[in-house]
Amino acid sequence: MAKRIIHSLSPLKILVLGFAVVILAGAVLLSLPIATESGESISFLDALFTATSAVCVTGLVVVDTATTFSTFGEGVILLLIQLGGLGFMTFGVLFAIFLGKRIGVKSRRVLQESFQQRHLQGIVRLTQLVLTITLVVEAVGVFLLSIRWVPEWGWSKGLYYALFHSVSAFNNAGFDLFGDEKPFSSLSKYVGDPLITLTIAGLFIIGGLGFVVMTDLIQCYKTRNRRLSLHTKLVLTGTGILIMMGTLSILLVEWANPRTLAHLSWSDKLLASFFQGVTPRTAGFNTLDIAHMYPASQFIIMMLMFVGAAPSSTGGGIKVTTFVIVLLAAWSMIRGQSDVVTYRRRIPYQLVYRALTVFVVSLTLIVTVTILLTITEHTGLTRALFEVVSASGTVGMSLNLTPELTPLGKVLITFTMFAGRLGPLTLAYALAKRDKQVLIRYPEESPLTG
Repeated sequence: MAKRIIHSLSPLKILVLGFAVVILAGAVLLSLPIATESGESISFLDALFTATSAVCVTGLVVVDTATTFSTFGEGVILLLIQLGGLGFMTFGVLFAIFLGKRIGVKSRRVLQESFQQRHLQGIVRLTQLVLTITLVVEAVGVFLLSIRWVPEWGWSKGLYYALFHSVSAFNNAGFDLFGDEKPFSSLSKYVGDPLITLTIAGLFIIGGLGFVVMTDLIQCYKTRNRRLSLHTKLVLTGTGILIMMGTLSILLVEWANPRTLAHLSWSDKLLASFFQGVTPRTAGFNTLDIAHMYPASQFIIMMLMFVGAAPSSTGGGIKVTTFVIVLLAAWSMIRGQSDVVTYRRRIPYQLVYRALTVFVVSLTLIVTVTILLTITEHTGLTRALFEVVSASGTVGMSLNLTPELTPLGKVLITFTMFAGRLGPLTLAYALAKRDKQVLIRYPEESPLTG
Protein backbone atom coordinates (compact mmCIF):
# COMPACT_ATOMS: atom_id res chain seq x y z
CA MET A 1 0.00 0.00 0.00
CA ALA A 2 2.73 2.46 1.05
CA LYS A 3 4.80 1.50 -1.99
CA ARG A 4 1.82 2.17 -4.27
CA ILE A 5 1.26 5.62 -2.69
CA ILE A 6 4.94 6.54 -3.15
CA HIS A 7 4.84 5.49 -6.81
CA SER A 8 1.80 7.74 -7.33
CA LEU A 9 3.67 10.81 -6.00
CA SER A 10 5.67 13.15 -8.21
CA PRO A 11 9.46 13.35 -7.66
CA LEU A 12 9.09 16.81 -6.10
CA LYS A 13 6.51 15.54 -3.60
CA ILE A 14 8.75 12.57 -2.72
CA LEU A 15 11.61 15.02 -2.15
CA VAL A 16 9.52 17.19 0.20
CA LEU A 17 8.05 14.17 2.00
CA GLY A 18 11.47 12.54 2.36
CA PHE A 19 13.00 15.60 4.00
CA ALA A 20 9.99 15.87 6.32
CA VAL A 21 10.31 12.21 7.39
CA VAL A 22 14.05 12.57 8.08
CA ILE A 23 13.37 15.70 10.17
CA LEU A 24 10.64 13.99 12.21
CA ALA A 25 12.83 10.94 12.82
CA GLY A 26 15.67 13.20 13.93
CA ALA A 27 13.34 15.15 16.23
CA VAL A 28 12.19 11.92 17.91
CA LEU A 29 15.81 10.83 18.50
CA LEU A 30 16.85 14.25 19.85
CA SER A 31 13.90 14.31 22.24
CA LEU A 32 15.07 11.09 23.95
CA PRO A 33 16.71 11.41 27.40
CA ILE A 34 19.88 9.71 26.06
CA ALA A 35 20.36 12.63 23.64
CA THR A 36 21.01 15.21 26.39
CA GLU A 37 23.86 15.75 28.85
CA SER A 38 21.45 16.05 31.79
CA GLY A 39 19.48 12.90 30.91
CA GLU A 40 16.26 14.93 30.79
CA SER A 41 14.34 15.23 27.53
CA ILE A 42 14.13 18.59 25.83
CA SER A 43 10.73 19.67 24.49
CA PHE A 44 9.67 18.11 21.21
CA LEU A 45 9.40 21.58 19.66
CA ASP A 46 13.05 22.32 20.52
CA ALA A 47 14.03 18.89 19.18
CA LEU A 48 12.05 19.54 15.99
CA PHE A 49 13.68 22.96 15.58
CA THR A 50 17.16 21.46 16.04
CA ALA A 51 16.47 18.56 13.67
CA THR A 52 15.10 20.93 11.01
CA SER A 53 18.13 23.21 11.42
CA ALA A 54 20.46 20.20 11.00
CA VAL A 55 18.70 18.57 8.02
CA CYS A 56 18.24 21.96 6.34
CA VAL A 57 21.94 22.67 7.10
CA THR A 58 21.09 26.00 8.70
CA GLY A 59 22.77 26.15 12.12
CA LEU A 60 20.24 28.25 14.02
CA VAL A 61 19.84 26.85 17.55
CA VAL A 62 17.36 27.39 20.37
CA VAL A 63 19.50 25.36 22.78
CA ASP A 64 23.29 25.30 22.80
CA THR A 65 24.59 22.21 21.00
CA ALA A 66 27.68 21.57 23.14
CA THR A 67 26.14 22.05 26.59
CA THR A 68 22.69 20.54 25.88
CA PHE A 69 23.34 17.40 23.86
CA SER A 70 25.30 14.29 24.77
CA THR A 71 27.70 12.56 22.40
CA PHE A 72 24.72 10.51 21.15
CA GLY A 73 22.72 13.69 20.50
CA GLU A 74 25.65 15.35 18.74
CA GLY A 75 26.09 12.19 16.65
CA VAL A 76 22.43 12.38 15.60
CA ILE A 77 22.89 16.04 14.63
CA LEU A 78 26.01 15.15 12.63
CA LEU A 79 24.15 12.39 10.77
CA LEU A 80 21.23 14.74 10.04
CA ILE A 81 23.65 17.36 8.70
CA GLN A 82 25.23 14.82 6.33
CA LEU A 83 21.83 13.52 5.20
CA GLY A 84 20.53 17.05 4.68
CA GLY A 85 23.62 18.30 2.89
CA LEU A 86 23.84 15.47 0.36
CA GLY A 87 20.14 14.59 0.26
CA PHE A 88 18.44 11.51 1.67
CA MET A 89 17.97 10.01 -1.80
CA THR A 90 21.74 10.07 -2.37
CA PHE A 91 22.26 7.77 0.59
CA GLY A 92 19.29 5.61 -0.39
CA VAL A 93 20.64 5.05 -3.89
CA LEU A 94 24.18 4.41 -2.66
CA PHE A 95 22.86 1.84 -0.17
CA ALA A 96 20.90 0.14 -2.96
CA ILE A 97 24.03 0.05 -5.15
CA PHE A 98 25.96 -1.48 -2.24
CA LEU A 99 23.32 -4.22 -1.98
CA GLY A 100 23.50 -4.80 -5.73
CA LYS A 101 19.96 -3.60 -6.44
CA ARG A 102 18.88 -1.87 -9.65
CA ILE A 103 18.04 1.84 -9.47
CA GLY A 104 14.59 2.43 -10.91
CA VAL A 105 13.41 5.35 -13.03
CA LYS A 106 11.43 6.84 -10.13
CA SER A 107 14.52 7.00 -7.91
CA ARG A 108 16.53 8.49 -10.78
CA ARG A 109 13.89 11.19 -11.28
CA VAL A 110 13.98 12.10 -7.59
CA LEU A 111 17.78 12.32 -7.80
CA GLN A 112 17.35 14.46 -10.90
CA GLU A 113 15.20 16.93 -8.91
CA SER A 114 17.57 16.76 -5.94
CA PHE A 115 20.64 17.68 -8.01
CA GLN A 116 18.60 19.98 -10.31
CA GLN A 117 19.71 18.13 -13.43
CA ARG A 118 17.96 18.41 -16.80
CA HIS A 119 18.68 14.82 -17.90
CA LEU A 120 18.43 11.37 -16.30
CA GLN A 121 21.50 10.13 -18.11
CA GLY A 122 24.48 9.71 -15.79
CA ILE A 123 22.54 10.62 -12.62
CA VAL A 124 23.63 7.50 -10.70
CA ARG A 125 27.25 8.03 -11.72
CA LEU A 126 26.95 11.64 -10.51
CA THR A 127 25.64 10.37 -7.16
CA GLN A 128 28.65 8.10 -6.73
CA LEU A 129 31.00 10.95 -7.62
CA VAL A 130 29.23 13.23 -5.11
CA LEU A 131 29.91 10.76 -2.31
CA THR A 132 33.57 10.42 -3.35
CA ILE A 133 34.05 14.21 -3.42
CA THR A 134 32.35 14.54 -0.04
CA LEU A 135 34.47 11.89 1.66
CA VAL A 136 37.73 13.23 0.22
CA VAL A 137 37.05 16.90 1.06
CA GLU A 138 35.78 16.14 4.56
CA ALA A 139 38.77 13.85 5.23
CA VAL A 140 41.17 16.63 4.22
CA GLY A 141 39.25 18.98 6.51
CA VAL A 142 39.54 16.54 9.43
CA PHE A 143 43.30 16.21 8.86
CA LEU A 144 43.91 19.97 8.75
CA LEU A 145 41.72 20.79 11.75
CA SER A 146 43.25 17.96 13.82
CA ILE A 147 46.69 19.58 13.38
CA ARG A 148 45.50 22.34 15.70
CA TRP A 149 43.00 20.54 17.91
CA VAL A 150 44.74 17.22 18.67
CA PRO A 151 47.69 18.95 20.43
CA GLU A 152 45.20 21.22 22.21
CA TRP A 153 42.73 18.59 23.48
CA GLY A 154 44.26 15.18 22.82
CA TRP A 155 43.51 12.53 20.21
CA SER A 156 39.97 11.64 21.24
CA LYS A 157 38.43 15.11 21.61
CA GLY A 158 40.68 16.67 18.96
CA LEU A 159 39.69 14.20 16.23
CA TYR A 160 36.04 14.30 17.28
CA TYR A 161 35.96 18.11 17.05
CA ALA A 162 37.80 17.99 13.72
CA LEU A 163 35.28 15.48 12.30
CA PHE A 164 32.22 17.37 13.58
CA HIS A 165 33.33 20.77 12.29
CA SER A 166 34.62 19.40 8.98
CA VAL A 167 31.24 17.80 8.21
CA SER A 168 29.38 20.87 9.49
CA ALA A 169 31.51 23.24 7.40
CA PHE A 170 31.45 21.27 4.13
CA ASN A 171 27.67 20.93 4.37
CA ASN A 172 27.35 24.66 5.18
CA ALA A 173 25.54 23.77 8.41
CA GLY A 174 27.16 26.18 10.86
CA PHE A 175 26.80 23.93 13.94
CA ASP A 176 29.75 24.16 16.34
CA LEU A 177 30.76 22.67 19.70
CA PHE A 178 32.29 25.75 21.35
CA GLY A 179 29.27 26.76 23.41
CA ASP A 180 30.84 25.17 26.51
CA GLU A 181 33.40 27.97 26.50
CA LYS A 182 31.10 30.85 25.58
CA PRO A 183 27.47 30.30 24.55
CA PHE A 184 26.84 30.78 20.84
CA SER A 185 30.41 32.05 20.30
CA SER A 186 31.14 29.95 17.19
CA LEU A 187 34.80 30.36 16.14
CA SER A 188 35.53 33.77 17.73
CA LYS A 189 38.52 32.43 19.69
CA TYR A 190 40.20 31.54 16.36
CA VAL A 191 39.71 34.94 14.72
CA GLY A 192 43.45 35.28 14.07
CA ASP A 193 44.21 31.60 13.40
CA PRO A 194 44.73 31.12 9.64
CA LEU A 195 44.78 27.30 9.83
CA ILE A 196 41.34 27.05 11.44
CA THR A 197 39.62 29.94 9.67
CA LEU A 198 40.97 29.20 6.19
CA THR A 199 40.26 25.46 6.53
CA ILE A 200 36.67 26.06 7.66
CA ALA A 201 36.21 28.73 4.98
CA GLY A 202 37.70 26.46 2.30
CA LEU A 203 35.33 23.66 3.27
CA PHE A 204 32.14 25.71 3.06
CA ILE A 205 33.24 27.55 -0.09
CA ILE A 206 33.85 24.20 -1.85
CA GLY A 207 30.55 22.84 -0.54
CA GLY A 208 28.79 26.01 -1.68
CA LEU A 209 30.06 25.77 -5.26
CA GLY A 210 27.79 22.81 -5.92
CA PHE A 211 28.47 19.24 -7.01
CA VAL A 212 27.69 20.03 -10.65
CA VAL A 213 30.45 22.66 -10.71
CA MET A 214 32.89 20.33 -8.94
CA THR A 215 32.24 17.46 -11.38
CA ASP A 216 32.52 19.86 -14.32
CA LEU A 217 35.91 21.09 -13.05
CA ILE A 218 37.10 17.51 -12.55
CA GLN A 219 36.01 16.50 -16.07
CA CYS A 220 37.72 19.56 -17.58
CA TYR A 221 40.91 18.72 -15.70
CA LYS A 222 40.81 15.15 -17.03
CA THR A 223 39.92 16.22 -20.57
CA ARG A 224 42.08 19.25 -21.29
CA ASN A 225 40.22 20.34 -24.43
CA ARG A 226 36.80 20.31 -22.76
CA ARG A 227 35.20 23.70 -22.05
CA LEU A 228 33.53 24.71 -18.82
CA SER A 229 29.73 24.89 -18.98
CA LEU A 230 27.98 28.26 -18.78
CA HIS A 231 26.61 27.25 -15.37
CA THR A 232 30.12 26.71 -14.00
CA LYS A 233 31.34 30.00 -15.43
CA LEU A 234 28.45 31.93 -13.87
CA VAL A 235 28.91 30.23 -10.48
CA LEU A 236 32.67 30.82 -10.37
CA THR A 237 32.37 34.43 -11.58
CA GLY A 238 29.50 35.28 -9.25
CA THR A 239 31.15 33.55 -6.28
CA GLY A 240 34.44 35.37 -6.86
CA ILE A 241 32.77 38.79 -7.11
CA LEU A 242 30.63 38.19 -4.00
CA ILE A 243 33.65 37.01 -1.97
CA MET A 244 35.63 40.14 -2.90
CA MET A 245 32.70 42.48 -2.28
CA GLY A 246 31.83 40.84 1.05
CA THR A 247 35.43 40.91 2.30
CA LEU A 248 36.12 44.53 1.30
CA SER A 249 32.76 45.76 2.62
CA ILE A 250 33.23 44.21 6.06
CA LEU A 251 36.86 45.41 6.20
CA LEU A 252 36.03 49.03 5.36
CA VAL A 253 32.88 49.34 7.49
CA GLU A 254 34.22 47.54 10.58
CA TRP A 255 37.86 48.77 10.46
CA ALA A 256 37.47 51.16 13.41
CA ASN A 257 34.69 49.30 15.29
CA PRO A 258 36.10 48.71 18.81
CA ARG A 259 33.84 45.67 19.28
CA THR A 260 34.93 43.84 16.14
CA LEU A 261 38.07 44.73 14.11
CA ALA A 262 39.62 47.78 15.80
CA HIS A 263 41.74 45.81 18.32
CA LEU A 264 43.11 43.36 15.73
CA SER A 265 46.36 43.64 13.74
CA TRP A 266 46.02 44.51 10.04
CA SER A 267 46.64 40.88 9.00
CA ASP A 268 44.03 39.60 11.48
CA LYS A 269 41.61 42.29 10.27
CA LEU A 270 42.00 41.04 6.71
CA LEU A 271 41.58 37.40 7.79
CA ALA A 272 38.53 38.16 9.92
CA SER A 273 36.96 40.30 7.17
CA PHE A 274 37.50 37.53 4.61
CA PHE A 275 35.93 34.91 6.86
CA GLN A 276 33.02 37.16 7.80
CA GLY A 277 32.53 38.15 4.18
CA VAL A 278 32.23 34.58 2.89
CA THR A 279 30.39 32.90 5.78
CA PRO A 280 27.02 34.60 5.04
CA ARG A 281 26.96 32.59 1.79
CA THR A 282 25.02 30.02 3.93
CA ALA A 283 27.86 28.72 6.17
CA GLY A 284 26.75 30.29 9.48
CA PHE A 285 30.07 30.25 11.34
CA ASN A 286 31.45 33.51 12.66
CA THR A 287 34.70 34.81 14.14
CA LEU A 288 33.24 38.25 14.96
CA ASP A 289 30.24 39.10 17.12
CA ILE A 290 27.49 39.86 14.59
CA ALA A 291 25.34 41.64 17.18
CA HIS A 292 28.11 44.22 17.77
CA MET A 293 28.66 44.98 14.09
CA TYR A 294 27.53 48.29 12.62
CA PRO A 295 24.06 48.28 11.00
CA ALA A 296 25.65 48.73 7.56
CA SER A 297 27.63 45.49 8.00
CA GLN A 298 24.53 43.65 9.21
CA PHE A 299 22.65 44.80 6.12
CA ILE A 300 25.51 43.69 3.84
CA ILE A 301 25.45 40.28 5.54
CA MET A 302 21.68 40.04 4.99
CA MET A 303 22.12 40.69 1.26
CA LEU A 304 24.82 38.02 1.03
CA MET A 305 22.62 35.55 2.95
CA PHE A 306 19.74 36.25 0.57
CA VAL A 307 21.87 35.39 -2.47
CA GLY A 308 23.41 32.27 -0.89
CA ALA A 309 25.43 29.56 -2.63
CA ALA A 310 25.21 27.72 -5.97
CA PRO A 311 22.48 25.31 -7.17
CA SER A 312 22.91 21.59 -6.30
CA SER A 313 25.23 22.59 -3.45
CA THR A 314 25.05 22.11 0.30
CA GLY A 315 24.10 25.79 0.67
CA GLY A 316 20.86 27.73 0.43
CA GLY A 317 19.65 31.18 -0.62
CA ILE A 318 18.11 32.10 -3.95
CA LYS A 319 21.40 30.84 -5.50
CA VAL A 320 24.22 32.70 -7.21
CA THR A 321 23.06 31.87 -10.74
CA THR A 322 19.53 33.14 -9.99
CA PHE A 323 20.94 36.45 -8.77
CA VAL A 324 23.30 36.75 -11.75
CA ILE A 325 20.53 35.99 -14.27
CA VAL A 326 18.23 38.60 -12.68
CA LEU A 327 21.02 41.20 -12.92
CA LEU A 328 21.77 40.23 -16.52
CA ALA A 329 18.07 40.48 -17.41
CA ALA A 330 17.88 43.97 -15.88
CA TRP A 331 21.05 45.03 -17.72
CA SER A 332 19.68 43.70 -21.03
CA MET A 333 16.47 45.68 -20.50
CA ILE A 334 18.44 48.85 -19.72
CA ARG A 335 20.44 48.39 -22.92
CA GLY A 336 17.27 47.77 -24.92
CA GLN A 337 18.18 44.18 -25.82
CA SER A 338 15.52 41.48 -26.09
CA ASP A 339 17.93 38.59 -25.34
CA VAL A 340 19.88 37.93 -22.13
CA VAL A 341 23.40 37.11 -23.29
CA THR A 342 26.56 36.30 -21.35
CA TYR A 343 29.81 34.53 -22.33
CA ARG A 344 28.50 34.52 -25.93
CA ARG A 345 25.55 32.35 -24.89
CA ARG A 346 21.86 33.29 -24.87
CA ILE A 347 19.93 32.35 -21.73
CA PRO A 348 16.44 30.95 -22.52
CA TYR A 349 13.59 33.24 -21.48
CA GLN A 350 12.07 30.37 -19.45
CA LEU A 351 15.14 30.40 -17.18
CA VAL A 352 14.91 34.19 -16.87
CA TYR A 353 11.25 33.86 -15.81
CA ARG A 354 12.18 31.13 -13.33
CA ALA A 355 14.97 33.25 -11.83
CA LEU A 356 12.61 36.22 -11.44
CA THR A 357 9.96 33.95 -9.90
CA VAL A 358 12.42 32.49 -7.38
CA PHE A 359 13.56 36.03 -6.50
CA VAL A 360 9.99 37.30 -5.95
CA VAL A 361 8.72 34.19 -4.11
CA SER A 362 11.74 34.16 -1.75
CA LEU A 363 11.37 37.88 -1.07
CA THR A 364 7.64 37.41 -0.39
CA LEU A 365 8.36 34.59 2.08
CA ILE A 366 10.94 36.72 3.91
CA VAL A 367 8.69 39.79 4.12
CA THR A 368 5.68 37.75 5.31
CA VAL A 369 7.55 35.82 8.02
CA THR A 370 9.38 38.98 9.16
CA ILE A 371 6.09 40.81 9.70
CA LEU A 372 4.69 37.84 11.63
CA LEU A 373 7.87 37.56 13.72
CA THR A 374 7.79 41.22 14.76
CA ILE A 375 4.25 40.56 16.03
CA THR A 376 4.89 37.26 17.85
CA GLU A 377 8.29 38.22 19.33
CA HIS A 378 7.69 41.95 19.97
CA THR A 379 11.10 42.72 18.52
CA GLY A 380 12.57 45.31 16.17
CA LEU A 381 12.45 45.03 12.38
CA THR A 382 16.21 44.61 11.88
CA ARG A 383 16.50 41.77 14.38
CA ALA A 384 13.48 39.92 12.98
CA LEU A 385 14.53 40.45 9.35
CA PHE A 386 18.09 39.23 10.01
CA GLU A 387 16.79 36.04 11.63
CA VAL A 388 14.31 35.34 8.83
CA VAL A 389 16.83 35.95 6.04
CA SER A 390 19.27 33.69 7.88
CA ALA A 391 16.64 30.93 8.15
CA SER A 392 15.45 31.33 4.56
CA GLY A 393 19.02 31.27 3.24
CA THR A 394 19.83 28.31 5.57
CA VAL A 395 22.75 30.33 6.95
CA GLY A 396 22.49 30.08 10.72
CA MET A 397 23.86 33.51 11.67
CA SER A 398 21.88 35.26 14.37
CA LEU A 399 21.46 38.51 16.28
CA ASN A 400 20.68 36.32 19.32
CA LEU A 401 16.93 36.33 18.72
CA THR A 402 16.60 32.58 18.04
CA PRO A 403 17.35 31.42 21.65
CA GLU A 404 14.61 33.81 22.86
CA LEU A 405 11.89 32.73 20.40
CA THR A 406 8.38 31.99 21.62
CA PRO A 407 6.81 28.64 20.58
CA LEU A 408 5.02 30.36 17.68
CA GLY A 409 8.26 32.06 16.65
CA LYS A 410 10.03 28.68 16.63
CA VAL A 411 7.34 27.27 14.35
CA LEU A 412 7.70 30.20 11.95
CA ILE A 413 11.49 29.88 11.75
CA THR A 414 11.24 26.07 11.45
CA PHE A 415 8.94 26.41 8.44
CA THR A 416 11.21 29.09 6.94
CA MET A 417 14.27 26.83 7.24
CA PHE A 418 12.37 23.96 5.60
CA ALA A 419 11.16 26.17 2.74
CA GLY A 420 14.61 27.69 2.35
CA ARG A 421 16.38 24.32 2.06
CA LEU A 422 13.99 22.91 -0.52
CA GLY A 423 13.52 26.26 -2.21
CA PRO A 424 10.23 28.19 -1.95
CA LEU A 425 9.48 27.56 -5.62
CA THR A 426 10.15 23.81 -5.31
CA LEU A 427 7.92 23.65 -2.23
CA ALA A 428 5.16 25.54 -4.04
CA TYR A 429 5.42 23.26 -7.09
CA ALA A 430 5.24 20.16 -4.88
CA LEU A 431 2.26 21.29 -2.80
CA ALA A 432 0.18 23.14 -5.39
CA LYS A 433 -2.10 21.54 -7.93
CA ARG A 434 -0.64 22.39 -11.34
CA ASP A 435 -3.04 23.79 -13.90
CA LYS A 436 -3.19 22.18 -17.31
CA GLN A 437 -1.46 24.07 -20.09
CA VAL A 438 -3.73 26.78 -21.47
CA LEU A 439 -4.23 26.40 -25.22
CA ILE A 440 -5.88 29.81 -25.68
CA ARG A 441 -3.70 32.85 -26.39
CA TYR A 442 -5.28 36.20 -25.52
CA PRO A 443 -4.85 39.54 -27.33
CA GLU A 444 -1.82 41.57 -26.28
CA GLU A 445 -2.07 44.96 -24.55
CA SER A 446 0.70 46.93 -22.82
CA PRO A 447 0.01 48.61 -19.44
CA LEU A 448 2.27 51.44 -18.25
CA THR A 449 5.26 50.53 -16.05
CA GLY A 450 7.63 52.59 -13.91
